[in-house]
Amino acid sequence: MYNFLFELKEGLIISLKAIKANKMRSALTTLGIIIGIWAVVTMSTALKGIDNAFKKGVSTFGSDNIYIDKWAWFDNDIPWWELRNRRKLSIDEFHQYQALAKLPTATAPSVMTNQIVKYETRTIESVFITGTTNDYIKTTNLSIADGRFFNELESNSGRAVCVMGSDIATKLFPRGNPVDKELTIRGKKYKIVGVLDVQGSWLMGSFNPDEQVYIPIENLFGNFANKSFRTVTFNVRAANSLMVESVKDEAISIMRKVRGLKYYQANDFSINQQDALLSQINKTVGVIQIGGFFITGLALFVGAIGIMNIMFVSVKERTKEIGVRKAIGAKRRAILGQFLAESSVICLLGGLIGLGLAIPTALILDHYLPTSIQIEAVIMAIGISLLAGLIAGFAPAYTAAQMDPVEALRYE
Repeated sequence: MYNFLFELKEGLIISLKAIKANKMRSALTTLGIIIGIWAVVTMSTALKGIDNAFKKGVSTFGSDNIYIDKWAWFDNDIPWWELRNRRKLSIDEFHQYQALAKLPTATAPSVMTNQIVKYETRTIESVFITGTTNDYIKTTNLSIADGRFFNELESNSGRAVCVMGSDIATKLFPRGNPVDKELTIRGKKYKIVGVLDVQGSWLMGSFNPDEQVYIPIENLFGNFANKSFRTVTFNVRAANSLMVESVKDEAISIMRKVRGLKYYQANDFSINQQDALLSQINKTVGVIQIGGFFITGLALFVGAIGIMNIMFVSVKERTKEIGVRKAIGAKRRAILGQFLAESSVICLLGGLIGLGLAIPTALILDHYLPTSIQIEAVIMAIGISLLAGLIAGFAPAYTAAQMDPVEALRYE
């Protein structure tokens, strides 16, 4: 054990001296590893941050919820033209379902339209305006940052009131509280009664509550959409996740009755859940991860090949030194350890430099997309660096260890 530690210490000292003696070559050699580690750590922090943001956004839908809709969110078994040709779900059907359903703790209809919103000189185009009822907030995990959600009286009478998503509030009111001010939606004034808390969602379009404005559904039908031309989504919340399947089965039974479907007819509506959206997000993130790791692996492979080549050059240059060490009693394992230590130290230095570049890069990226620096990424960077060093240095180190001392001393 003592001999092994002594040989290891001696090998590291010789390696550090060799690296110091060839600073420029060592720096250029580590460049591939630096780029590879920088890429893998930056990519992993960005992917983890985006994944967390997606999951946080999905959590607003609630694992206890189902969504009765004309459209299936992600059902590849149903052709799109069949979905398109389905009858729209109406607000009258929602009221029938609401009257018959016994299991949900809360239900709310929702209808969307795209409109231009303004406040004084600031304008945002193509904003999703969601028409719903006062119970909508009970069917989601959304929370209010300022003000309140519109109440039952405002909902039933179709008052011109609205609740804004956090992104809309930030864009239209960069300074000051928007509550009690008036927002203009396609020329019509709406009193702002509340602003939603930031969801930090990276969900796109109509799935992102940060980029929506909520108004009473009766007001939306009166000002922006004819009831017969818009399909309604029924938001339904179960008491808990164990009740979801029961609520779903009850919903299917009631909706078939409300829509007058015969026993042999297929459902002309869909029951959507959070799981479908989360599954699709995981598939998308998974594809990005595969592509990212392939590119990163390629960079590390190129870096390892470069280190291997330089180590072969180093062995060639130090052939006489190897011969001298062997002549005075150095064993093959000592020579092997010396060159493995040298390649590992070079790779580890490159990995630490790459890690040092990746962390500020991630902090800069955090201003544009969510990132999450994980301790696992740091450990992975150090581990990959050492592994690359061992793999890249093994062939040159083995070549050095197998040299005949007599032939090595004769080398000019």
